[in-house]
Amino acid sequence: MSQSSDIRFSELAGIRPSSILQRTRGDKVIWALVLLLVLVSLLVVYSATGSLAYKMYKGNTEVYLFKQIAFIAVGFMVIYFAHMVNYTIYSKVAKIIFLLSIPLLLYTLLFGVTLNEGSRWIRLPIINMTMQTSDLAKLSLFMFLARLLSRKQNKIKDFKKGFLPVILPVAVTCLLIAPANLSTALLLGSSCMLLLFIGRVSGKHLAMVIGLALIPVAFLVTAAVVRHGSASEEVVVAKEKSSKVFSRVETWIGRVENFIYGSETVGDDHYQENQAKIAIARGGLIGRGPGNGEARNFLPQAYNDYIFATLIEEYGLIGGAFILFIYIVFLYRSIQLFKKCPFAFGAFLALGLSFTLVLQAMANMAVYVNLFPVTGVTLPLVSMGGSSFLFTCLSIGIILSVSRNVEQLEGKKKEEEAAEEDEEDVEEEPYEELEEA
Repeated sequence: MSQSSDIRFSELAGIRPSSILQRTRGDKVIWALVLLLVLVSLLVVYSATGSLAYKMYKGNTEVYLFKQIAFIAVGFMVIYFAHMVNYTIYSKVAKIIFLLSIPLLLYTLLFGVTLNEGSRWIRLPIINMTMQTSDLAKLSLFMFLARLLSRKQNKIKDFKKGFLPVILPVAVTCLLIAPANLSTALLLGSSCMLLLFIGRVSGKHLAMVIGLALIPVAFLVTAAVVRHGSASEEVVVAKEKSSKVFSRVETWIGRVENFIYGSETVGDDHYQENQAKIAIARGGLIGRGPGNGEARNFLPQAYNDYIFATLIEEYGLIGGAFILFIYIVFLYRSIQLFKKCPFAFGAFLALGLSFTLVLQAMANMAVYVNLFPVTGVTLPLVSMGGSSFLFTCLSIGIILSVSRNVEQLEGKKKEEEAAEEDEEDVEEEPYEELEEA
């Protein structure tokens, strides 16, 4: 592990594009999938931000195109340098980053920037850019969880010594994220449960956690059923009088109600969801062509949460199926990496990060076919760039770091096998000469 050739900062000045390509390692299929997704992102974001550009920049539509190009360039730099780092370093810093993420989540919950009734962001002072602290929390949680699972395999079935130490970080993180972003907390919890199941945690313990998590879900469903049929004006008045927390609860109940019964109201959630479905219906099988979509004129988040609807309207169900296929192949390659990795930490880390990325993508897509309530999560690597885009790139860079290390170990193994075969050939030569004599 210590022999891996990591990049040195003193070498950065002499790096050229050709040398960067030569130094690039890791799963080439994952690299290709990332490249495909960001190319699709460029096309769809440029189209989806047309109306926003006319509103904000008087028709200068190239502003958001160049902004997306800049995010993609920075994102590839993040992937490159993250994949050049020996992934064992992430194990060493996992606990520190996780402990830093907890007060950040608390600060965001109490004093963060409030958008769409949720306090999910903090504003970075120097670059004046908002960041979702939940993105950092997710990344740090998977690093810390992979570290714990790799070190507690001998006692993972024990409730006190094995289960509690690995479930407490998950519970604390999800509980801090949930008030402002319930969908992210549920997706994060689901990804962690999958990882814990693969990490040989007792099925009884996992069933207990799932049972506890279903209690608030059952409450939301019951509240949605009870509220259905009540006057919409009463709901609006109650929502206006409620505090921030209860306002979020009202939003969750409304989304569940709309998911179960459907709605003809024109509230924000219902309006956007209905417009997204109209866009999908317009797209049909082959779509209306690049730049010919109309969803951007009606969807406030056509370039972000609802970008998949814009994509299907312009590229059809065939284009949507292609994006779905890319995410499935990404998960498949990550599972293959999990099988090849000889070290538990790297295997758990790569699989956990791939789980959360693919589940997030599936949840984003499932909204449009009524398989999931409105979530508000972005489509990884496709939605318009921001802090979420960069943290996704960092996650992919860490996965490729594990892949690079596995490639190096496989290369050394092949060299050793080749050297052994050469030694056997040399030992057999005298006997061959005797036979010829």
